[in-house]
Amino acid sequence: MLIWFLPVFLFFLMLGLPVFFGLLAAPGLLLWMNGQERDIVLLYRNVYNGMDSFPLMAIPFFMLAGELMNKGGITMRLVEFSQALMGHLRGGLAHVNILSSMLFAGLSGSAVADTSALGSMLIPAMEKQGYTRKFAAAITAASSVIGPIIPPSGIMIIYAYVMGESVAALFLAGIVPGVMVGVGLMIMVKFLADKYDFPASSRRYTWGERGNASLKAFFPLLTPVIIMGGILAGIFTPTEAAAVAVAYALFIGLFVLRSIKPSEIPGVLNRAGITSAVVLLLVGAAMAFKTVVSLSHAPEIMADFVLSLSQNPLILLFLINILLFVVGMFLDAGPAIIILGPILGPIFISMGVDPIHFAIIMSVNLTVGLATPPMGLVLFVAASVSGERVETIAKAILPFLAVEIAVIFLITYIPALSMTIPRLTGFAN
Repeated sequence: MLIWFLPVFLFFLMLGLPVFFGLLAAPGLLLWMNGQERDIVLLYRNVYNGMDSFPLMAIPFFMLAGELMNKGGITMRLVEFSQALMGHLRGGLAHVNILSSMLFAGLSGSAVADTSALGSMLIPAMEKQGYTRKFAAAITAASSVIGPIIPPSGIMIIYAYVMGESVAALFLAGIVPGVMVGVGLMIMVKFLADKYDFPASSRRYTWGERGNASLKAFFPLLTPVIIMGGILAGIFTPTEAAAVAVAYALFIGLFVLRSIKPSEIPGVLNRAGITSAVVLLLVGAAMAFKTVVSLSHAPEIMADFVLSLSQNPLILLFLINILLFVVGMFLDAGPAIIILGPILGPIFISMGVDPIHFAIIMSVNLTVGLATPPMGLVLFVAASVSGERVETIAKAILPFLAVEIAVIFLITYIPALSMTIPRLTGFAN
């Protein structure tokens, strides 16, 4: 009977129940109906146990670092740097939007933070230059999914925690796919710019002006270098790297750029705390949900079903990509990883797929789901920032989603795209 936990959970979601409560109510109801009251206690105890983890502390630290960077005006410096490099191109502000997302990804690792910070700045600017508001919101939402792919990434921290993989290896494996998404979106923008005669956002900057913009962006751009360099050199763990990122962002904002006032810090802490609490509660509930997954023997049943479809891993990877894409339309990436990772991961690892490679396939696919109708979270954030309807943005984002789906299949069937950097640095076989 417990195998019905997933349909019941989806039913609760369709009723409009928040994901956190659905993750606890569905298995709790089935355990009660099955006469397993003692396991209900275990279920809810695991909400706390799921959050009580040193590796997961990296998530609130990275979110706090992102808030400090945004409050300190660092987002503006990244946009100015991107403008200096690409503003003169046709469709310049759309290219600036994408490049800014790629740079911002190295600071926060959050698609929602990216959409909110860059969208509030670039969507009005793009509208003034003649872009439609729906296009500006769509490119902002589409490019924001790069945030959780290029390190640091909260989603990859969650996957590493659940599946026992190396955070550093996942971070390194996400670099090339993240860049591929960004470059692919820029190619699509160029095609659309030529077709619809998009304007350039500025004149071509001189090399001196580009150098000046680079100097302004130097300290923010040093953040991912410090994070990844420290992890790879063995100086600190990913969690410690997140704490170092907070200290660095605070130091830069208070003493170097002097763009943060001490009186503003409580507000920054409050916003980061609320966002972190939401994520960690979802992780805790999903880990409790995972308890019922194991009690129901769903992984074994799913494995038998998947292997009955085909023994060819290439065909199965195609089918799983379709499944993950559909799941990403309705479920946030973090809970989806915790629920499906323990079910799907062992199946493909037993078939010879590298665990880091499968982790990237799953993480990128579910991350793209953040911008996929009907429930993509960043679509709602973009709608809130732009004032445009979600349905309108969903239609405008389709060409960019096509690019991101193409990247998913490329990294699925060409493992070297994501695995080369981890192998060269000794983090993968």
